[in-house]
Amino acid sequence: MPRPSDQILTVAQMREAEEALIAAGTSVDALMQIAGRGAAEWVWRLGWPRPVTVLCGPGNNGGDGYVIAETLRARGLPVTVVAPLAPATDAARNARGHYRGEVLASADGVRGTVLVDCLFGSGLVRPLGQELFDMLRGLADSHPLRVAIDLPSGVESDSGHPLNEGLPDYRLTVSLGAWKYAHWTMPAAALMGERRLVSIGVAEVPGAARLLAKPRLHPPAADAHKYTRGLLAIVPGAMPGASLLASEAAMQGGAGYVRLAAAQAPMGTPPDLVVDPQALADPRLSAALAGPGLGRGEDAQRVLGEVLAREVPTVLDADALVALTPAMLAGRRAPLIATPHEGELTRLAVSFGIAAQGKRAVAQELARRTGMVVIAKGADSLIAAPDGRMALARPAPSWLSVAGTGDVLAGLVASRLATGADPFAAACEAVWLHGEAARLAGPVLTPSALVTHIAAAYAACL
Repeated sequence: MPRPSDQILTVAQMREAEEALIAAGTSVDALMQIAGRGAAEWVWRLGWPRPVTVLCGPGNNGGDGYVIAETLRARGLPVTVVAPLAPATDAARNARGHYRGEVLASADGVRGTVLVDCLFGSGLVRPLGQELFDMLRGLADSHPLRVAIDLPSGVESDSGHPLNEGLPDYRLTVSLGAWKYAHWTMPAAALMGERRLVSIGVAEVPGAARLLAKPRLHPPAADAHKYTRGLLAIVPGAMPGASLLASEAAMQGGAGYVRLAAAQAPMGTPPDLVVDPQALADPRLSAALAGPGLGRGEDAQRVLGEVLAREVPTVLDADALVALTPAMLAGRRAPLIATPHEGELTRLAVSFGIAAQGKRAVAQELARRTGMVVIAKGADSLIAAPDGRMALARPAPSWLSVAGTGDVLAGLVASRLATGADPFAAACEAVWLHGEAARLAGPVLTPSALVTHIAAAYAACL
């Protein structure tokens, strides 16, 4: 079941969620106390017994900072509060009034171990002024451990874009109330270090995006056989190594039967992979995969057209996305999943006349127009469904940035689809398994090594 703690909210959705709490009888001051004390717990774990500097801004994010400072001070931690601007909201003024320590207007000479950034939170839409930026940058340079409260100051919440160049990075970011898009969207996500969430009682928001969670998978039924578990056909092309990688991943992803639709076995074909040139014609076919190693020659569109003519759930990856045209999808009813990287997503936006800007907006519009589930993969992978559902993945190990790992993901997606999973669920399951397998594989992984860790990732979901 979805949990409120998994939801990702826009600034507008977060504001409405807080207003709902207030309308139900909770005051802004009470919410600030809950948020600030919860955040202070994470700062305490990181900082004790070292000196902490809290940088407070004029808004409610600064108010959270005063609550954090007072909570830590009362516990005996050495705390310095720097507030270059006076509180501008009633709640922030009240929080400052409850702080029992000194408040400095200048950061000159201030040094410590832990910096808590409460300058500005998720509502910021314009760059920090030079004076505030220099103060933030100077404090960051003099504090080896840095904690951002809600968001690092200078980051736009909904897009994940830094509003200033040269913002500091953080050991820890503590989100208040709900996750924001910037927590999981590049380039801002690279600044945030570990991420933790403090609940303030926000309810489930209809239509909110989700943070990808570990799927719940199941062993085959007691009476299962290879066809009931799903027959998958993988279409090779000019570069057979890619389709072999996808096939090996698919055999680890839950499908009962994987066939390579080739006229003859390519060199290196594993003995447990069936090679069958008529694989696409089998009436028992559950799903198909086209794209890995397909090539970009004259034959690519013809082969892709033949695959799409089969009304079976299909995954399109790599070269298939280059060959895809809107006319090819006309009248198609069976589910489709596309797995574009950034360049392929841009190309699809041109092909389908999508004017939206930004990875998330393009993926959403592409899904809506085509009926495809879109896995916009990369350092900040997301999954968009035609009905508006969206999931963002936690960052996978950057060791995945090597040729061939996308073929492994395509095979996993197709395998999950072949089992009969809902296309959006199949995409989410595969992205999670792919990232977990990478974590288990460790540094300097190869695509083949990645495949060998899929079973352990799968086992973690049973």
